Amino acid sequence: MPRWKPDSRQRLVVAALGLFAEQGYDDTTVAQISERAGLTRSTFFRHFADKREILTAGQKALSRLLAEGIDTAPADATPMMAVAAGLERASGEMTSFNRELGPLLRAAIEANEELRNREALKSIGMAAAMVDALKRRDVAEPAAQVAAEIGVLAFKRGYARWADPARDEDPGELVTHTRAAFDELRAATAELH
Repeated sequence: MPRWKPDSRQRLVVAALGLFAEQGYDDTTVAQISERAGLTRSTFFRHFADKREILTAGQKALSRLLAEGIDTAPADATPMMAVAAGLERASGEMTSFNRELGPLLRAAIEANEELRNREALKSIGMAAAMVDALKRRDVAEPAAQVAAEIGVLAFKRGYARWADPARDEDPGELVTHTRAAFDELRAATAELH
């Protein structure tokens, strides 16, 4: 078996999510994940501390991208415009690999309470990164929290549409879906008055 393959991290993620969906998170071992990926256990541990880490592998990068987009928004941008810039930045980095993971990730999460809890923590982490970035722009805490929560919801709704395997047509870019979801949510907030 080759010692190193350039796509080993992605292969491990796909193998793990497939196994989690098929046999459950608790019944899946690192050895099974490594075997399905065609890699060794030591390769697994070079990329991940344990199987739980696979589910949060992209969380730090996603939170960083959201914050970077907010940080680089024009100085006169409103909090909502800054969040839109964060969504554009993060969504623009997503590839077809991220899209392919959607159904596998959803199936694995729906089958396990611990994974559902981890998914909730991921959303909290995304919102916290956006709140911090907005506060660096001198946005008051309540406004930053509301804008960030709308941003998280827009990202999740847009991603769900983009990754939906039932879509017959070409899904296009994720940024198109997150932008549409964000606009829908902004319109919905106007109806709350």
